[in-house]
Amino acid sequence: MTLIKAVGHRIAFTRRQKKMTQEDLAGEAEINRAFLSNIENGKANFTIEMLEKISKALKVRPQDLLE
Repeated sequence: MTLIKAVGHRIAFTRRQKKMTQEDLAGEAEINRAFLSNIENGKANFTIEMLEKISKALKVRPQDLLE
């Protein structure tokens, strides 16, 4: 599995643990829901800045999404 896919899966897993929908997370992180879907499915490259926005919205450390 590629790093992009692994991180995307970790984001999706964490989102579901927190009982958030993609719509909820996208709104909190101020990103497009379709782009979030692509991130979670490992189909989109994203920046460290985007990872930081997502981690803040999930209330986890960015490194938690990289483990």
